[in-house]
Amino acid sequence: MSNEDTKYFDLYTTGIGYLNRVREVTPKEGSPFWSVTIAALRGSTDDAQYSYFECRASGKQAQEIVRQLKPAVEGKLKVLVGFTLSDLFAEAYTYKNGDKAGETGVSLKARLLRVGWAKVDGQPFYSEQAA
Repeated sequence: MSNEDTKYFDLYTTGIGYLNRVREVTPKEGSPFWSVTIAALRGSTDDAQYSYFECRASGKQAQEIVRQLKPAVEGKLKVLVGFTLSDLFAEAYTYKNGDKAGETGVSLKARLLRVGWAKVDGQPFYSEQAA
């Protein structure tokens, strides 16, 4: 089977959440990439819960918006985004410090494909329609 015949199953997750921990990662091997944590909102608007996703910004548009939002996140401003993730998977790890030291935790990981819109402290920062 050639590369042209390869087919994929796509898994997309969309939502709204707060952008945290924006950083450029430089691995020992490979190219640098942008990484973010998204605290995705879920549940009732009266009592919202959070699901945390560790994301690699994969889409070119997502990479550019994340780069532009880094100063706001570092400045402790509230950065709310509408997002599209793909290839969600869970990865187990062991806590090394604190009250949970030695316990197993789970990290949700995904690729950040797109940022549909962004607000910084409630003010519009980016909208795909406006771009």
